[in-house]
Order: sequence, then C-alpha cells, then structure tokens
Amino acid sequence: MLPVERHRRIVAELARLRFVTTDDLTALLGVSHETVRRDLAQLEQRGELTRVHGGATIPDTPVGEEASFSERSGAMAREKQAIGRIAAALVEPGQTVVIDVGTTALEVARALPADHAGVIATPSLLVAAEVSTRPRVEVLVSGGRLRAGDLACSNAQAVDFFADLRADAVFVGSGGIAPYGLTDFHLDEVATKRAMLANASHRYVLADSSKFGRTAAHRVCDLSGFDTLLTDQSCPQDLRTAISRTGGTVVVA
Repeated sequence: MLPVERHRRIVAELARLRFVTTDDLTALLGVSHETVRRDLAQLEQRGELTRVHGGATIPDTPVGEEASFSERSGAMAREKQAIGRIAAALVEPGQTVVIDVGTTALEVARALPADHAGVIATPSLLVAAEVSTRPRVEVLVSGGRLRAGDLACSNAQAVDFFADLRADAVFVGSGGIAPYGLTDFHLDEVATKRAMLANASHRYVLADSSKFGRTAAHRVCDLSGFDTLLTDQSCPQDLRTAISRTGGTVVVA
C-alpha cells in the first residue's frame, strides 16, 4: 500500500473514531509499527492529527498539561463532592476498596462515614491521610515515587502493589473521557491505574462533566476497561452510546 493511501485511511479512521491506537492501525494497514509511527509523524507535521501515547487523536481534541492541584481543588468543587458522595454510598462495610489519586478521588475518601469499617488501599497520601481518621479503617499505601501537589505515588513499586491486591471495588480518577476511552496526564501513573482496574471486582471511573470529550496525553484504557462512570451530569450522546455498547453504565450524581 502506498504511503498516500495509508495516510488517507488513517485520517478516515480518525474521523470515524476520534482516536486510534498504533496496534489498531498496524492491523488495519498490514504494516509494521515503525511504518505506522512514521506515518503518524508525517500526518502530525501536516496538522491532520495529534500523536498521543499509544496512538493518535484528531487535532481539535484538547490535549495539554494538567492544572495544578490547588487550581483543580477549587474547580467544580460541588460537583466533585456530589460524585464523591455517590461513590462512597457504593462502598460496603468490610470491603477492600482502592481509591485513586486526584481531587475527585479525595472527595470519595471524605464522604466515607466516620464509622466506616474496611480496607482502603491508595497511591495517594492525601487519601490515606483522610481515611486514617476513621478508626475502623485499615489503610494501605502503595509507596513509590511521589509526585508533588496530588501527593501521588507511582513507579514499578506502585504497579506491583496493586497487581498483588484483589479489591472489591476501585474508584479511578481521569484526565479525560471520550468515546475512544479513558486518558490521563501522567505517564508513570497510567500503569498504576491499569493494575488497579485489572484486579477489582467492580470498576468505577470518576469524571466530572469538564472531562467529557477531553483527551489527556496518555491512554489508560478503552471504555470496556471499566464498568461504571460516576459523574455530575448527563454525558454527551456519543459518549453515552459508546459506554452502553461496551456494557457499561453511567450514574449521575
């Protein structure tokens, strides 16, 4: 297949899906990963796509840096609190639960009752400090390299910790969510999120409505990688349809 034909098919696939992985394009075009990467680089130079970790997205999808923790803490505070309350209501006494990093994940921890009993595992020192005030909660912290602001732990130590932990439920934060999947801003923390999702019986994603249609730099999973989206308002029809097709559900606070 000539390069011009490959480029045409890549652009057409992006117009249809808004995000494609390098693996998907390799299978679609019948070429090597190296060829696909060269094609994506050329198309990005022409402004026809934006490369992200693991693939590419359309150029008008916002990709950028994450705001600081203090900025995010003050943004959509009531909506995040509402999401935190519906998430905490899903936690049953005696369960082993994983709570991720981020401002909405911290609201889940804050919403747990003072007499809650169970195990809470987290890569977040902020979440750990919050749940440590509940005398009947056993707190497990993953350890690893610490990121300032969110006080989030990551690296191989954190991944191994969650790979060896079987949880009843996990509440994962998000940088963005769109029909092509869940994305995040921090590459080191993507592997941690994947390990969390792979080893939990019930998998919840926390995303306020500002995350709809947003793309962070690194892909965590497609929409089949979790069971339920917890959010503050009804999501766009294309996202709701895409989640429904994977068997997932959306719960609005």
